[in-house]
Amino acid sequence: MRLAPRCAGLLLTMLSAAAAQGAVVRSPDGRIGVTVDVGERGVPQYSVTYRGVEIMPAGALGLRFRTQPSFDRGFRVAGSSGSSHDSTWEQPWGERRLMRDRHNELVVQFASAEGPTRRFDVRVRVFDDGFGFRYEVPAQPGYDAVDITDELTEFRLEEDPKTRAWWIPGRRWNRYEYLYNTTGLDAIQMAHTPMTVRLPSGVHLSFHEAALVDYAAYVLDHRRPGIFRTSLTPWSDGIRVKTRAPFKTPWRTVQVAPNAASLIDSTLILNLNEPNALGDVSWVEPGKYVGIWWAMHIGQATWESGPKHGATTAETKRYLDFAGANGFKGVLVEGWNIGWDGDWFHNGGQFRFTEPYPDFDLKALSRYALDRGTRLIGHHETSADVGNYEAQMEAAFDLYESLGVRQVKTGYVGDAGDIRRPDANGVVLNEWHDGQFMVGHHLRVLKEAAQRKISINSHEPVKDTGLRRTYPNWLTREGARGQEYNAWGKPVNPPEHVAILPFTRMLAGPMDYTPGIVDLVFEGLDGKHRVPHTLAKELSLYVVLYSPVQMAADLPENYAKHPLALRFIKEVPTDWEESVALAGEVGDFVAIARRERGADDWYLGALTDENPRTLDLPLGFLDPQARYEATIWRDGPKADWKTRPYDLELETRTVTAADTLQLPLAASGGAALRLRKLP
Repeated sequence: MRLAPRCAGLLLTMLSAAAAQGAVVRSPDGRIGVTVDVGERGVPQYSVTYRGVEIMPAGALGLRFRTQPSFDRGFRVAGSSGSSHDSTWEQPWGERRLMRDRHNELVVQFASAEGPTRRFDVRVRVFDDGFGFRYEVPAQPGYDAVDITDELTEFRLEEDPKTRAWWIPGRRWNRYEYLYNTTGLDAIQMAHTPMTVRLPSGVHLSFHEAALVDYAAYVLDHRRPGIFRTSLTPWSDGIRVKTRAPFKTPWRTVQVAPNAASLIDSTLILNLNEPNALGDVSWVEPGKYVGIWWAMHIGQATWESGPKHGATTAETKRYLDFAGANGFKGVLVEGWNIGWDGDWFHNGGQFRFTEPYPDFDLKALSRYALDRGTRLIGHHETSADVGNYEAQMEAAFDLYESLGVRQVKTGYVGDAGDIRRPDANGVVLNEWHDGQFMVGHHLRVLKEAAQRKISINSHEPVKDTGLRRTYPNWLTREGARGQEYNAWGKPVNPPEHVAILPFTRMLAGPMDYTPGIVDLVFEGLDGKHRVPHTLAKELSLYVVLYSPVQMAADLPENYAKHPLALRFIKEVPTDWEESVALAGEVGDFVAIARRERGADDWYLGALTDENPRTLDLPLGFLDPQARYEATIWRDGPKADWKTRPYDLELETRTVTAADTLQLPLAASGGAALRLRKLP
């Protein structure tokens, strides 16, 4: 469905058009204003207002090159143009089916006012939920091939001690898998994006990027008080980006919201990506899965061969039986292929992606799965040896295609900066997980997989920037601390972790967090490692942490002990018609409601940090003409994650859109609801 674009002339009335030194473009609702102009010494710059108040002072724009004159100063505004757009597009799967793309656009042409002849454009799109801008460098003499050594984009904020930021460190060995810091701006050195900030006014901002293609990802470099610059991840030779004009950068994005919960409803990142490039993607299948995975993390089984090998024919059949009996669409099996023996973390060149261990009958198990209405989910761990993987990738996907495997989990375990890439002479060089090389690698994987109707779940990935719109077979990613840290992390994820993710990492896109652990204290109540949640909170994750593929991560025998919890996991969908954030504060609590795609039933998840609290949630999102049966999986009266994590109660009541639901949440507790529309 598409709505006719508005006449560009209407937008131009909102532009302070410019004389010759800049222009302003506003969001369709008029709240956000972005001004693009030149400052002292002809430095290109932009600034931002929200509801008439400046929230981002003038920040510099520009690029530097290894051999060509820089785009940094000595510029003038040579012209500008504007347009408006309003359309609706449909996601093949997602947190909402219909997406409205309504924005105003400004293109500003910069040309050199002094020095060598240079020109570039800055394209800005402003939505009601934020804005994005990118550099567009046209073909011009001397810029046929360029090595970008620095990008000069600044994000400026006032240094106010009341400003709070939620962030993880950038360019560190453990990639994106760090606990979030909650600090003032002054404590930040380098930070990965999304980074979320609460201004003293209560306005929330989240800094990220969209449509990362053929370019390096960036981290935020805190250079001076309140001034953050895009630090592009370098190649092994120090160059940041290797390209040629004409070229376009990814979008630099800032999501803007009056409160924390409104950030969650933003569609900015997806709207800044290109439409589906794959054509018919009816073969992409959201759903829930189980797997031979958690047993390795808690030490009951091993990836490598031997007496505790997890990926055996017999054990896989047990999981396939469980999946088939309970309606799960897939079974992930890790450790099935040759290469896991020894120090696999450092020996990625040992992996053989078409050779199973002798105790794993891949072909027979594929048939066994299909006979039970489920499928094997493939697994390609590379241990960061991308050269070895790319040499085998086509054959590996061919094998999976022949066996009816439709999803593959990829992994790139290895320290940041240790991706192994052979050059044209066979010399092995080391690259970053989020550099230009790996950005290109992930797209190569997607395209090879799509040719065989296979979807990808990336772990140890490059960060999500909304490319699932363009390549809908990119189902989900990791890119943050997941459930496995509760098995062996030092420390485990604290209770606030999953109350931070919806306002930070999840703004980028879906995450394969792997929820659904029901044996919460596998080392006992006083164990060093445990899941720091109540059982109700663990169920709430299926709604709160969106992914089109959700794992029921625990062992089959543990679900047999908790049939009430298993009931919700079986019932909750993974594909949604619409979603709405009901309430939340970063790191404290969150509540989200989602309506099942193609149905009238709603599901609601709510959770809190280590502090118990009661949430009052108006149900105005429901059909006002209908009644609903609310089935509530909630914390019992004595529930507490430290002492009584299994205290779970089931309550049923009738509700309407006029009601306000009162949900008491225990310490690190939660609630999971199904709201079934009554006839």
